[in-house]
Amino acid sequence: MSIWRVLLCIIFPPLAVYDKGCGPILLTLILTCIGWVPGVIAAIIFNVAN
Repeated sequence: MSIWRVLLCIIFPPLAVYDKGCGPILLTLILTCIGWVPGVIAAIIFNVAN
């Protein structure tokens, strides 16, 4: 995972998982709306799991 992807995970999590498909985008968007930290954690998990 590049440093740009990590920064994107921190700044705007749903955009960081844009290339992963519709499911991760929606889940990350919902978690980001609930709270910023859960969205960041989900985005990092989705990017590392690839």
